[in-house]
Amino acid sequence: MSRSRKQAGRIVLNHSTHLPGLLPLLARLAEEPGIKTITPGRIAPVKGRPTPLRVRVTTPIIGGYKLQARAQGSVQEVFVVTDMAADDLQTLLNRLLAR
Repeated sequence: MSRSRKQAGRIVLNHSTHLPGLLPLLARLAEEPGIKTITPGRIAPVKGRPTPLRVRVTTPIIGGYKLQARAQGSVQEVFVVTDMAADDLQTLLNRLLAR
């Protein structure tokens, strides 16, 4: 299958639990050009006050970036394979979160 037409990226659903609101955000992110694969990772509790969903680019990985999503007293890793620069990806995430 060629990628000549606008083809959505792929979301790998290998966990049964995700942060509230994270999957709809990742679905919108997967539709953006340059996003190839999105894989949600481990989820862990964090100290502090519960907050609304926030996502930030944290670490470069081979072929993309690791993101950190925080919501309601938990944090979840998300791995994104993309050709985008970190700043462009963060700007895109901020725009998608503002919707």
